[in-house]
Amino acid sequence: MSAPLAAGTPAVVLLSGGLDSATALAWARDRGAVCHALTVDYGQRHRVEIDAARNVARALEARSHRVIAVDLRAIGGSALTSHVEVPKDRPPESMGADIPVTYVPARNTVFLALALGAAEMLDAPAIVAGMNVLDYSGYPDCRPEFLTAFEEVARLGTRAGVEGARFSIHAPLIALDKAGIIRLGRSLGVDYGLTHSCYDPDPEGVACGACDACRLRLLGFEKAGVPDPVRYRTVPRRP
Repeated sequence: MSAPLAAGTPAVVLLSGGLDSATALAWARDRGAVCHALTVDYGQRHRVEIDAARNVARALEARSHRVIAVDLRAIGGSALTSHVEVPKDRPPESMGADIPVTYVPARNTVFLALALGAAEMLDAPAIVAGMNVLDYSGYPDCRPEFLTAFEEVARLGTRAGVEGARFSIHAPLIALDKAGIIRLGRSLGVDYGLTHSCYDPDPEGVACGACDACRLRLLGFEKAGVPDPVRYRTVPRRP
């Protein structure tokens, strides 16, 4: 998808506040990139992740951190942007079998478009994102071919691209499972206690332990052989 990320390269890093994006930011920082974090407040029900993103950006010393509001509730169509119930207690092996109701229509397309706008403004040739294709919930916009296609969009659809600039999308976690991501992040000094993954936290931001995101996260920590430092609403059943 992309050439290696060189030291000193300005990079816009999509930062949700979750485990994956925190690891992607740490990866970019470890390579010496000048990291500009970008978080999208899209009207999600799990808004505690925005505060988590701010904490992660500070901890990993991002050069800047933008929070951009785009209300995807106006479109709806997802349990994350409406009152549709979030699925609970699904076995991990079934999560990639279909596209679940937690899919937000065109979310990563919107996120990457915003990151591209910021990258063009900052003269940053790199965008870093935390998508991965193995431990994901069936989302079509987490696949390598989608990211490759978006690089072509960036080339054709921006002034910088038309004038010869090349934007590259780096997805360093694309082929890792959750355990692999956690091992990588720990080696890079990520404090996962600052992150938030739950789709349906309680009003105090405590993770439910039963949604797809919680179950994949818990299974990842179990496979990595390390404890998950975040709190859960109840003692979760073994994924």
